[in-house]
Amino acid sequence: MSLDPYFSPGDGGDTAFTVEAPKIKFGPGALAEIGADARALGMTRVALYTDQTVAKLKPVDTAVKSLKAAGVDVALYDATEVEPTDRSFKAGTAFAKDGRFDGFVSVGGGSVMDTCKAANLYSTYPDDFLAYVNAPIGQAKPVPGPLKPHIACPTTFGTASECTGIAVFDLLEKELKTGIANGRLRPNLGVLDPTALKTLPRPIVAANGFDVFSHAVESLTARPFSHRPAPADSTKRPLSQGANPYSDLACLEAIRLIGANLVDAVNDADNSAAHEPLMFAGMLAGIGFGNAGCHVPHGMSYAVAGLVRGYTAPGWPSNHPMVPHGISVIVNAPAVFRLTGPACPERHLKAAKAMGADTEGADPDDAGDVLADRVIAMMKATGIPNGLRGVGYSEDDLDDLTDRAFPQKRLLDNAPLAIDRDALKGLFRDALSYW
Repeated sequence: MSLDPYFSPGDGGDTAFTVEAPKIKFGPGALAEIGADARALGMTRVALYTDQTVAKLKPVDTAVKSLKAAGVDVALYDATEVEPTDRSFKAGTAFAKDGRFDGFVSVGGGSVMDTCKAANLYSTYPDDFLAYVNAPIGQAKPVPGPLKPHIACPTTFGTASECTGIAVFDLLEKELKTGIANGRLRPNLGVLDPTALKTLPRPIVAANGFDVFSHAVESLTARPFSHRPAPADSTKRPLSQGANPYSDLACLEAIRLIGANLVDAVNDADNSAAHEPLMFAGMLAGIGFGNAGCHVPHGMSYAVAGLVRGYTAPGWPSNHPMVPHGISVIVNAPAVFRLTGPACPERHLKAAKAMGADTEGADPDDAGDVLADRVIAMMKATGIPNGLRGVGYSEDDLDDLTDRAFPQKRLLDNAPLAIDRDALKGLFRDALSYW
């Protein structure tokens, strides 16, 4: 493709990419309009999913008042688990089945939005729980048809779940994180109101910011769509198509906004000026990875989150040990960039420059190191744990981490170079600590 040599055709590779654009409303006060949005989607009785912390905050109150003022009946579900599990997905589904709802609203972070997606799916098309879960852990069965309308209203800015057809959870019996990926899970409308970030604790701001960055940089450095095998059926291209010109535009701007705003947003006494750029960056990264897909840092994160033993993160309400998603991703990222840099050095340097690194005169052979060093500096400045040791792992865990991450083929195969088991174990070793 003449737009960028990176997209030159590969043997048996695809020759086209698709654009799945979410419908988004963005701006201060947007949350107060969702009653009219719900009526426009035909909702008369909705399940509003949130969690016990967000349920006490203004965004839920605003959403409920708007819905009721529009004549929409609302039933509140606040039992969502932070970093959801198969257990909490099933509990959320039971509520949806019992309520006979004609629409769904989610107000909260990615855990809330993902739980709402799963409840909508399993209550609309009941099946064995693993039927829709990504292969090889599940059967990756296609969603049979349209779901009920869903309005997703994030109160964080990291996951971009309002933009994607992905729902992620911990599968408890296998001690790993996996998910469901299908375009039909994408919400009908995402309502992004930056004022919802007002009460977000600073550690969560830091983790959200690095999740946004990871979505964007992994999409930018993913294998090109033209090197992914062309589908036998052109209507069945995967959500994770690989890097493409459309995603590139969104991802580079998302990285720039994170580089320019994240450190101050975590450390300044008043960070209100950063709310709009951070939430906009999250949206852009969601659009980018919703079409390109993430790769190795996210694939590794599923093991880091799934095998957690005693780590608890400051700032997160939780009734069980957990490594929050943004942290479980970014602790792997510098090690990955040092490995993937030679596969597409110009893209790693673009990302480093957008993140605020001085790339003047940088040798392409050092591209991965330049990006990794910039990320490590920002991790230090925002209080992110120092690699895997910082969240409770050691050399003794390398084989278990590798065993749990290696099945994440949807993510690992989207990398710009081949990742075998030995390479993956080496990445976990290199990610143990950075300073």
